Amino acid sequence: MLIKLYADNPDYRLLTRLVDQLRDGEIFIYPTASGYAYCCDALNARAIEELCRLKGIDVRKKSLSMACHSLSQVSEYCKMNDRAFKFIKEHEVNYTFILPASGALPRIFKHRREVGVRLAQHPIGQLLSEHLGNPLITASLPIEDRDEPEYVTNPELIDERFGSFVSGIFDAGDIPLAPSTVVDCTEEPFEILRYGHGRLADEEPLIKQE
Repeated sequence: MLIKLYADNPDYRLLTRLVDQLRDGEIFIYPTASGYAYCCDALNARAIEELCRLKGIDVRKKSLSMACHSLSQVSEYCKMNDRAFKFIKEHEVNYTFILPASGALPRIFKHRREVGVRLAQHPIGQLLSEHLGNPLITASLPIEDRDEPEYVTNPELIDERFGSFVSGIFDAGDIPLAPSTVVDCTEEPFEILRYGHGRLADEEPLIKQE
């Protein structure tokens, strides 16, 4: 089912219902700065397990990333020193940051010493996370046929392929795939684990290449 939610003028009755569904453990597909992705409430263990089942991964072995609506929300679940805070603040768009986990992580992540975090850049993701009050677990859609990338970029085709597996798909129009740059911020100097669409300045004194 395609869902139209306008972040600049949301239907708050619809938003409240969607947030309640997320809190109850339902899974959606939503737009991000990197393309469409699965999402669920990061504090609902049952939802995370179901999302992992959809992805065909083991949550105990595969890293998942959280999308937060603000740096203050990141600080609730991760440890950041001043340099990490400054770096993340300056590199918000199309980045995933690996940070030391705090004790506030959901029980399903208790075995993890670190966690991947993104700042939600798409207005719909920001709206959902802010009103939910929790981060969103975010996981990319599987690309089964690389000759047909529109099946993970076009909401109507996404609905055709994945609609029966989720509670709804937020329709934000076509969104091209733009994988994030992954930076390990657990130790200094910070380390680039994967180059993506996140832009680095010509000189980054805290960054080393893999």
